[in-house]
Amino acid sequence: MALVFKIVPTTQQYDWGKVGSKSIVAQLAASSDVNPDFAFNESKPYAELWMGTHPTSPSHLPSPSSSTLSAHLKSHPSLIGNFVAEKFPNAKEGNLPFLFKVLSIEKALSIQTHPDKKTAETLHAQLPHIYKDDNHKPELAIALTPFRALCGFQPLSAIAKHLFITPELSALVPKTITENFLSISSGSDSGSPEAKAALKDLFSSLMTAEKTLVKGQLDALVHRYRSPTPEDGSIEELVLRLNSQFPGDIGVFCAFILNYITLLPGEAIFLGAGEPHAYVSGDIIECMANSDNVIRAGLTPKLRDIPNLVAGLTYVPAEAARHRVQPSTFPPSVTSSASTLYDPPIPEFSVVGVKLQIQLKESHPPLKGPSLTVVTEGKGVVSWNKGQDTLQIGRGDVFFVGAETGIQFEGQDLVLYRAFVEA
Repeated sequence: MALVFKIVPTTQQYDWGKVGSKSIVAQLAASSDVNPDFAFNESKPYAELWMGTHPTSPSHLPSPSSSTLSAHLKSHPSLIGNFVAEKFPNAKEGNLPFLFKVLSIEKALSIQTHPDKKTAETLHAQLPHIYKDDNHKPELAIALTPFRALCGFQPLSAIAKHLFITPELSALVPKTITENFLSISSGSDSGSPEAKAALKDLFSSLMTAEKTLVKGQLDALVHRYRSPTPEDGSIEELVLRLNSQFPGDIGVFCAFILNYITLLPGEAIFLGAGEPHAYVSGDIIECMANSDNVIRAGLTPKLRDIPNLVAGLTYVPAEAARHRVQPSTFPPSVTSSASTLYDPPIPEFSVVGVKLQIQLKESHPPLKGPSLTVVTEGKGVVSWNKGQDTLQIGRGDVFFVGAETGIQFEGQDLVLYRAFVEA
């Protein structure tokens, strides 16, 4: 039984993905030597690369094996390890606690949130054809290229300012709700129950505004913003971008309610349950609990479940910095390393980024649980068992590392990302 081996990921061709060779997802899928059946099409969008055991699109072992990764792990439980299997019961069936992805975003994703565990169980029981599993989906996004997103509610004072200076926005909210919100925002603690209730009322009324009214006000706003040409990265530019992709959609007005953030390569954000967000553009590494549950409310042709989205949000207004993940060195005991740890406050996963440029070798100690690694740049070798076993790796390769397996990377200009679980 191999402790380290390559797997075959899957690609998702959602319409918001970057097209053809512009997509890092397509580039990675076409580069790997273990995926000869990948049929690249320059005119098709390539949105996501999935790496893991989620039943919607599970990874496989390379040919000639036809086994899914989950079936292989179920047959070889030591690869997951007792420590993780005891913490996550589904792991005993060969299911990893996390789902690892690469995303290439050309067109904005929906205004959305992810349910907590209890809500996910309820929604799956009630609407299994929409909410395909019963798990929560906290997620981490690490920028590969400049990445823009809407994430979390803006501070109350910022939203209040938008209501004052944007008549097209205030026209969509009943006057009594606006007046109450402005009163609360100027005098209450933003974390108080009253502040959360006022924010909920404001957001709910906005997302349920009458469609004809929304279209009229958005047309007026777009006309006003078109001249002069807005600055790149501004709210005005965002409004025009979103409306060009989803004309007349209420989700465009979320530009005034949610934080608009730009991440440079290597920077990261974490979004827990109940945090509203929408990825706008760029390429990212993404890791999440092993779920595909999404509650949508705007900027999408898919089902909009506004009641469940409104009911499940946290309504915590804050600067976007609240969602940023501050990386550290890995392992934590070292002070200088080619490895960077992104460790969100959940047990299902952490992610390590490795960049071998000046430093040509990097060692990772044995971990208590399994991991998946994707190579995004360069080529090299991964070795284990004190260097007696080796595997050649290159751009696009994805490989599994079993629990309690120490490894060493060697290469030049080698960049990879490793998702792991230690519970």
